[in-house]
Amino acid sequence: MELNTIKPANGAKSPKRRVGRGIGSGLGKTAGRGHKGQKSRSGGYHKVGFEGGQMPLQRRLPKRGFKSTTLKFNAEVTLTDLERLAADEVDMLTLKQAGLVGELAKVVKIIKSGELTKKVTVKGIGATAGAKAAIEAAGGSVA
Repeated sequence: MELNTIKPANGAKSPKRRVGRGIGSGLGKTAGRGHKGQKSRSGGYHKVGFEGGQMPLQRRLPKRGFKSTTLKFNAEVTLTDLERLAADEVDMLTLKQAGLVGELAKVVKIIKSGELTKKVTVKGIGATAGAKAAIEAAGGSVA
């Protein structure tokens, strides 16, 4: 096989349809555009979402919701995640390397979900009151 001999499989490509090239082609005269009207004219069409002057759907429905742009920089880690993590000292870098938080995360917080039995030292990471109590009950500390 050579680079100059590669070609698509048979039937994968069909020739471009040439419209408006006489009656023999089957697409002569009006070229598949029908008779008259805005859609038959060159350059004549409407903008996306236009409904002929009727109030468009996107304007009839109420505005709803809000998506925070800072959400991608926040992350949560559960006590179960800390239990599975094979490290006795946990900081932002260890969580990112373990894949528990995204690479973009700047603020990480530990939440009380699940159980923690081993001693863990947490540095530079926030924790909820319940999570902090659970870590300290297991013999760890939150700094």
